[in-house]
Amino acid sequence: MDKDTELQIKIFIAQELEKGTSLSDIQNLVNEKFSQRMTYMDIRILASTLDVDWRSLDPNAKTDVPEDAAEKDEGSGDAPAAEAPAENNTGDSDTVVEVNPIARPGMMFSGTVKFASGSTADWYVDNMGRLGVENLAGDKPDQNDVEKFQIELDKVLRKMMGR
Repeated sequence: MDKDTELQIKIFIAQELEKGTSLSDIQNLVNEKFSQRMTYMDIRILASTLDVDWRSLDPNAKTDVPEDAAEKDEGSGDAPAAEAPAENNTGDSDTVVEVNPIARPGMMFSGTVKFASGSTADWYVDNMGRLGVENLAGDKPDQNDVEKFQIELDKVLRKMMGR
């Protein structure tokens, strides 16, 4: 796909998201309107590069979160809201998972994790769906840390995907 077509598709995706159109519906519309054969993941990746307030598009988002708490959760402010640190509503985990706005080359998703034990690491999900962790700083996470990380990662990715 050439850069001009990609730009037109990104503009179209942004407009449809503002209307509240789901990513799966956007996929169908893009395939029809632009005569492209794009997968849901292709659409999701393009959408992840857009400056979109993902929380405002989530019908299940809590609206009673104080503004100062929402600002605190936005991390550096560079990432879309859905890619900010995972909010831990259960209170049983201090594990924080962040998703990079643009995945590393060859990866579907990538980001960082701060384990409840205080250790940090980079994580990725490759194009085959395999999860990997590297660049560990601190003590090796125990089984409990790993389980909490996987649960938080699942929550964050599901929220990003609108599930």
